[in-house]
Amino acid sequence: MHTRVLTGITTTGTPHLGNYVGAIRPAIQASRDPNVDAFYFMADYHALIKSDDADRVEASRLKITASWLAAGLDPGRVTFYRQSDIPEVTELMWLLTCVTSKGLLNRAHAYKAAVDRNIESQEDADAGVTAGLYMYPVLMAADILAFNAHKVPVGRDQIQHIEMARDIAQRFNHTYGREFFVMPEALIEEQVATLPGLDGRKMSKSYDNTIPLFEGGAKGMREAIMKIVTDSRAPGEPKDTEDSALFTIYKAFASPAETAAFAGALHGGLGWGEAKQVLFERVDSEVAPMRERYEALMASPGQMEDILLVGAAKARAIAGPLVETLREAVGLRSARHTPKVSDESVPAPVAAKAKPPRFASFRDADGSFRFRLFGADGEELLLSVPFADPKAAGALRQTLSTMGGVHASIESHGDRLALMVDGQAVAQGESHPDEAARDASLVRLRAALDALAFATAEEAAAKSANNAAQKA
Repeated sequence: MHTRVLTGITTTGTPHLGNYVGAIRPAIQASRDPNVDAFYFMADYHALIKSDDADRVEASRLKITASWLAAGLDPGRVTFYRQSDIPEVTELMWLLTCVTSKGLLNRAHAYKAAVDRNIESQEDADAGVTAGLYMYPVLMAADILAFNAHKVPVGRDQIQHIEMARDIAQRFNHTYGREFFVMPEALIEEQVATLPGLDGRKMSKSYDNTIPLFEGGAKGMREAIMKIVTDSRAPGEPKDTEDSALFTIYKAFASPAETAAFAGALHGGLGWGEAKQVLFERVDSEVAPMRERYEALMASPGQMEDILLVGAAKARAIAGPLVETLREAVGLRSARHTPKVSDESVPAPVAAKAKPPRFASFRDADGSFRFRLFGADGEELLLSVPFADPKAAGALRQTLSTMGGVHASIESHGDRLALMVDGQAVAQGESHPDEAARDASLVRLRAALDALAFATAEEAAAKSANNAAQKA
């Protein structure tokens, strides 16, 4: 059995060398373990608790997505998605909120720290405390429990949140009489590398002492490295490597042989200016190929969007059925729900699995290629524009199969709905007699696209599991 490991990625700020060495690089190495079912998500809902600058949130999501992909995270091997693309997480958060005691949330470290600061300043205890900050532990629990993750890599300051997720899961299981959730465990990395910054303190944006990972290019990295504080020993004098920030950073990127050689050069009197150039060249040899990929991704945000939407579809294929089960458990059932019967000898009817929407491709009289999208009930929802190349029509079908309704750009063109890609209408629906009929058609179309993405992800997950089973 694979161990499911879920990692949340903060989407605020811009990554620096300390983030890369302490979090990004080891997490990507861990993702390559064949015994791990790895989930990585951009925690962009959490970012809203810390920042109300919409442009900053948007830019940070792009930069951090590009950074992880450029550093080697393989979206084909892991499930990589944005938190905000998984509506099941926020629905689960509410279900969990309804069984979470206020007393538990009162004990959360972040909330208590905010209250303590207010009291010290003789303010009202809850001054400036948002409901988002207060409910943060429940959202984090939903992030974890939506996928029944076994382990969650966290720093020691986050252990309490994993314990709270366990408490909430246990209460839900007890309230509704079934083991819906596994109990997640905190995965503590005891040997997390911590890089010193330009002034010798821990590299942190809070201290304004960071070395950028990608921002500013090679020039920006070199300029930052040249600002590393060193002692006053002149060239020719032996240098102490024990408390040297410069040497510690070099060691994080170099092999043992390279590290020994660099230490020998410093002990032998290598000047600090030359040492900084050596450090830059060593770090840049690892970062430069990643920087090239990063810049290519930032120039093509649509490529990142496609990757994240495919990841969201994979994630929803797991979270969706679980949340449906939980809805049944708490009583949010369909009107077609069959009540339990007391006579156990009478079998309950088995509901037929709903058919997903489907495509039908055809060739027009003029030789062009087109396709129709039909809903599960057989209603025609979209007719594509003509394509001269069947591969182009196939590529659009593939896009529609993964995007989901919430991400579809749909506009009204007269009395019809048009599906837009890059500002161009690529498919349109039937004409509608009035606005109400058009709105109803829009709801059906978005629901069909969601169902299509869900079915596609289920099929991909089943195929992946089958391939893994064959290899095992």
